[in-house]
Amino acid sequence: MSNPLLVETVVLWLAIGFYVVATIMNVYGLIFNKEKAERTSYAVMFAGLVVHGTALVYRWQYSGHGPYMTRYEVLSSNAWVGLFLFSVFVRIFPRVRVTSMVVFPAVFLLTALGLFMEPGIKKLPPSLRSVWLVLHVTFYKIALGTLLIALGFSVFYLLRRRTAADWLRKLPEQASLDLYAYRFVGFGFVFWAIAMLAGSIWAYQSWGRFWGWDPVEIWSLVTWFLFGMYLHLRRFHGWQGERAAWFYLFCFFVSIVAIFFTPLLESSIHSAYFQ
Repeated sequence: MSNPLLVETVVLWLAIGFYVVATIMNVYGLIFNKEKAERTSYAVMFAGLVVHGTALVYRWQYSGHGPYMTRYEVLSSNAWVGLFLFSVFVRIFPRVRVTSMVVFPAVFLLTALGLFMEPGIKKLPPSLRSVWLVLHVTFYKIALGTLLIALGFSVFYLLRRRTAADWLRKLPEQASLDLYAYRFVGFGFVFWAIAMLAGSIWAYQSWGRFWGWDPVEIWSLVTWFLFGMYLHLRRFHGWQGERAAWFYLFCFFVSIVAIFFTPLLESSIHSAYFQ
């Protein structure tokens, strides 16, 4: 196949195939306590990660810029980074593996959704040719991937509190689910802040100002403050358990709005990279 876009699409569909199989096996393994199926799901998902990464590198090579210019690229690369971070954290903290039931479907949906967007190549404007933009985007992707893991812990905390399904009893104890959610939100909070700082340096380099009250900038700052409020309430006001989990779900929803929806506003300078 001589058409680079066609080659990339075929490779990406192959990755999605791996993701679908891995998600089914993972859910089956965790719910029905089939350890072999669960272990196999990680191997299949890793194969998808490698294939997906190959597609991203291939696009980077023939487009001349990183995967952060269009919705197609942003969704696909966010999915890859989220899965890569999960693969790293699950090696360090084995209890993270339970969040695969949230992470795997999210990766599949983001990647598949990206394929329904316009996959055409856009040239990189001069204002976006900066290492600070690359750092800005990369740190946001790391923050989002970490926050997705925290979402998994919060969701399972709430499920275990409200239902008595046998498979939920096999999860880590309530206190561990709550604590890991708190720690991963803290991790995401730090990288969200670094992403905003890198973005400010890029803005000064491109437009001569650190902050312009752009809709994306405002919502990103609001999101960061909300995550900071979550951490503050937990650390100094004793918020934990169900109340903290519900508040985090609200914070995560706002973060999705900030990253994926505010760039669509025509008044935003960020709309140039997310059309």
